[in-house]
Amino acid sequence: MDSSGGASSASEGPDHRVVGGSPLSIEERDEYERLRESAGVRHRRPRYTATSVLLLLAFLLAPLAVVAAWVDSEVSDTDRYVRTVAPIATEPSVQNTVTDRLTKRVVDDVDVAAFTAAVGRTLQREGAPPRVVEGAEALTGPLTSALNSAVHDIVNKVVTSDQFTDAWDDANRQAHAAVVKVLTGEGGSAVQAGDDSIDLNLGVVIDNVEQRLVDAGFDQAAKIPDVDKTITLFETDELNEAQDAMRLLNVLGAWLPVLVLVLAALAVRSAPAPRVALMAAAIGVGIMMIVLLVGLAVMRQVYLDSVPTSALPQDAAADIYDTFVRFLRNGTATVLVIAVVTALAGYLYGPGRGARWVRGGTSSGTGATGRSMARHGLRTGATGRWLGAHSKWTSGIVVAGGTLALALWNYPTPEAVALVLSIVVLVLALLGILAAASGTAEQPAAGDQPQPVIRPR
Repeated sequence: MDSSGGASSASEGPDHRVVGGSPLSIEERDEYERLRESAGVRHRRPRYTATSVLLLLAFLLAPLAVVAAWVDSEVSDTDRYVRTVAPIATEPSVQNTVTDRLTKRVVDDVDVAAFTAAVGRTLQREGAPPRVVEGAEALTGPLTSALNSAVHDIVNKVVTSDQFTDAWDDANRQAHAAVVKVLTGEGGSAVQAGDDSIDLNLGVVIDNVEQRLVDAGFDQAAKIPDVDKTITLFETDELNEAQDAMRLLNVLGAWLPVLVLVLAALAVRSAPAPRVALMAAAIGVGIMMIVLLVGLAVMRQVYLDSVPTSALPQDAAADIYDTFVRFLRNGTATVLVIAVVTALAGYLYGPGRGARWVRGGTSSGTGATGRSMARHGLRTGATGRWLGAHSKWTSGIVVAGGTLALALWNYPTPEAVALVLSIVVLVLALLGILAAASGTAEQPAAGDQPQPVIRPR
């Protein structure tokens, strides 16, 4: 061995750089580190750019993806659509509006004034006193009021009965093309798109009411004109443009959510710091969901302002809007909750002080519980040791299972996300306890260390 070489090697610390067999000076080493850091920055700059572009696209498309998925579900899933519109028939404000409109149409079709005038002429021909003739003609107001009250009671019983809600559900189920009519302008059903409006066709309900009124003796009820069997829900000068946009969303509804997930995954994969990119993606999507919820609130006011009170009372219009978009609100809130959970998980996986404290406390709790089980004879043995040695794999499988459960869940809600998250956390804690309950012998004290056995060579 070369003694000089050995001495030289021994004298070089871990921070010394050797070029051409000679160690670098302090100035040369600083310059070397500066150049190395600069090269690293130049190498990471394209990755930062790619990550930023991918995240920006994911953020911008996220609200559109949620709306597109909602539209697609309303068009393609009949049960979903019926569940969407079914509560409209049970809203008191809508029932009162329908009752008042149908009552007015029936009563307006009965010429009470002509009836009382005919009675007066008959009395006059029969020689009745002038006061009696005038009294007959004065019955127009009271008769109209009595007729209005009687018709209103009959119509109200029909509209508030189970028969009305059943007829409403059946009509919408049989004519699921209603949502296609509104969103694409194609087909025909109870909900129809006019030139500049969206109308609710009450033909089936009115036919039912007509029959009930005729059975009660109001023959004039059978003369309700067909043209009056609609109620305007929404008026707009830009319905055609909205329908074009909805048709596009219908086409992209199945692919936009997938595209957003792919963009976010590529952003995390290409980022120099994947965990930070995951948190950024979750926070950005969460913010966009809040923006979407605010947008729905703004659109609600725009809708209410666009509906004349003569066409639809404000309370009925508000109930119709809230009922129709409630699944969209629920879907947006679900994505928001998932984004918050993802961002929180990314933080807890990191090196932050709070994250270390949570992980340490959790590990201490599961470890203490598992060791207590082992001391009481509930040891997991080899299974527990295997779980402890493969904790990263088992944790990943549990998290992936929870994610898959949400992906396969039919229209998950915030409550469903909370349930799956609770199950995942519970299973992870249980695995930690089972790993700690393996019954592995504790390290003996220093004085109790066994003496090494020296074997002859």
